[in-house]
Amino acid sequence: MHHVLCGLADNAAVPPELVDRLIAVADEDTAANLARRADLSHAQAVALAAHVEESAVQLAYEGRLTSADVDPVEQPDAALALLDERVGSPEWARLLAADPSVERREKLAACHGLPSDVVETLAADLDVRVVAELALWTTSEWAAKLARHPHAEVRRAVAANEATPPAVLAMLITGYGLPPAQRCLVCDREQKPFVHDPHCPRLDCDLMPGASCDGSHESTLHDMQQAALRNPATPTEAVVGFADHPSLLLRWALAARTDLPSQVYGRLAADPTPGVRADVAENPAIDDALIRVSAGDRDPEVRRRLAHNPHVPLDVLTDLAGTTKIGATLLPRIAAASPAEVEELARSPHPAARMLLAQRRDLPPEIRDALAADPDAKVVKSIASHPGLSEARLRAMVDRHGVRVVAKVAANPDATPAMLEDLTRREPPVQKAFREVARHPNATGSALHNCLADKQARPLAAGHPALPPHVIAELLTDTDWQVVEAAAANPSLPRAVMSGLLPQL
Repeated sequence: MHHVLCGLADNAAVPPELVDRLIAVADEDTAANLARRADLSHAQAVALAAHVEESAVQLAYEGRLTSADVDPVEQPDAALALLDERVGSPEWARLLAADPSVERREKLAACHGLPSDVVETLAADLDVRVVAELALWTTSEWAAKLARHPHAEVRRAVAANEATPPAVLAMLITGYGLPPAQRCLVCDREQKPFVHDPHCPRLDCDLMPGASCDGSHESTLHDMQQAALRNPATPTEAVVGFADHPSLLLRWALAARTDLPSQVYGRLAADPTPGVRADVAENPAIDDALIRVSAGDRDPEVRRRLAHNPHVPLDVLTDLAGTTKIGATLLPRIAAASPAEVEELARSPHPAARMLLAQRRDLPPEIRDALAADPDAKVVKSIASHPGLSEARLRAMVDRHGVRVVAKVAANPDATPAMLEDLTRREPPVQKAFREVARHPNATGSALHNCLADKQARPLAAGHPALPPHVIAELLTDTDWQVVEAAAANPSLPRAVMSGLLPQL
């Protein structure tokens, strides 16, 4: 990988004539960056695809190539990408359905809007992986047909397809109404009965750990049930019986559904596995009574996940904030709080509740300023990045709470250039503050120069357009490749330097 060229390929200030020169010398990594350029012309995209074959797929997905630009024989992967975007020729699909590469036929099977004759060809493919991929993405009509496929792997894919008719999903999950599957991936390869060793030493073995078949294809059928339980199209009445199933994975899959009767959620909330209870706690479909039960759960992860439930009452959330590590995040219930609730939270005697509110970035000025003057450092740290805070208030935060709030103050969008410079000169230095200053649009060249001394902030500072041009040029020879690439991508890099980095055509 040539890091200077990769950086230049990302540099929005590189003029078209230098982009042409980049295309002519691009390797696969540089081409990937060039393909993302917003200013790449159609002619340049065609030239790049011709020079670096691997880039054609990315360019196709980026909408830079048309069907007229791609030869499906010479560029089958790019043709597949255009088919996936529904802009390829139907004839390409017919050609690729007979491609000797199983991987390409699999990719084709995942494309939508294929001609009916191509779908029929793929449904009859001799490799079950192709048929299973088709089953995962195909239409309702074909999903219903493939649910009767003799291979259990195909049925498992049908169970995961949200287009599968609900009645068919009910048959798959219960086993009623369908003939038994005849084969699975396990008995295709091994003598029955067989249980795959989780520590299998065979390097060419791709069976999942624990995969097994005693003639009933039990591990694949289990996976099929799990897929159907996670499928929102599976009817509620077909899934409720799994709340007491001996399989942890099946109960766990059920816990995330939002269409269950309250008594089923109640049984899952009493599950011995914390992960199941945590999924129930975060589920927006549970009622107030169960929310309050989950708030008393002995497992901290269950309580933490409950805090993320959008319907958790504020009194419960306030209690959770005082006993559970929720983290610096804006919770859905806080984001949806009404103006009256916002005022209530701002006046709360509990710092944890005020800290949750301070994560919002749309607070009324009077509440924002009151939280900025809060005596609790955690509250101040949470509000420090809120837009609209004056320089005087930001400096007062730093004066009162020091290193605990410096990084968040540095991340404030209204932090002034002078203040950012001061923050980079603090003793002792705050490493996170350097990173925030290095990415801040108001940072000055002087502040960025100070940031270069920090290893993690150095690549960020190297890419900042306020860095002096001569410093950017010096960083092109840095020992850290990330710094080199960032400097080459810096739009303030002088054009003459850019040109000198590229060989003449």
